[in-house]
Amino acid sequence: MSVASHLLFLACVALASVAQNLTGFAFGLILLGLTAVLHLASLGDVANVVSVLVLVNAAITFGRTRPQLAWPVFGPSLAVSQLGVGAGVALLGWFSAQQVSLLRFLLGCAIVICAFMLVLRASARARQSSLPAFLLFSGVSGVMGGLFASAGPPMVYHLYRQPWPADMIRHSLIVLFAANAVLRLVLVLAHGQFSMTAFWLTLEALPLVMGLTWLARRHPSRLPIEHVRRAVFVLLLIAGLALVLPPVLSLLA
Repeated sequence: MSVASHLLFLACVALASVAQNLTGFAFGLILLGLTAVLHLASLGDVANVVSVLVLVNAAITFGRTRPQLAWPVFGPSLAVSQLGVGAGVALLGWFSAQQVSLLRFLLGCAIVICAFMLVLRASARARQSSLPAFLLFSGVSGVMGGLFASAGPPMVYHLYRQPWPADMIRHSLIVLFAANAVLRLVLVLAHGQFSMTAFWLTLEALPLVMGLTWLARRHPSRLPIEHVRRAVFVLLLIAGLALVLPPVLSLLA
């Protein structure tokens, strides 16, 4: 990567971090989408960077706090999500070797769906969802986590519909994503898929992400949350469509 590419990568990291701190949503997909559109690094390398940053975020969050979790549904959901991660990593290896263009198309579809989920208002349920519903959403999240290191959208939508305290929802998401990130990193390291490029990009991104997170906590944004959500929606939609439209248009031509 050239110096300009590294600077562009850090700009993408900063934009994704700011969006994450303002909305609590989709850091991985934003970073993956922007870097894919700009062709800065391979999807596999950027996904590995995201996995490490997810673990750092969890370590910062739970450094002095014990997570609040609803174990009767969280335990089985975590197990199914881990199985999904294994399937997602296997798919990533196949796509990376055989169908890179299809992988970019799937990422674009995931980003577009994520964009609409961001602005979709999920009404809270009067009663907790059934265990099969938790298993379904956690399985889909696991596959996304294995493929793109971004398991967020399905479980974010599902958990925010539960009649749980806000801290329990947030803690459940962070623990689930961190556990998925650990398994994903173990699998990619075991298969020799964590390159030196991913290592150096992680070192570049880590101080920036930690610094922006610290600033966001020390100086919370006063922007109306709806305006922020719309801005992030537009950003995600542009990145997603930039990945989805080229192969679709080439097929129609």
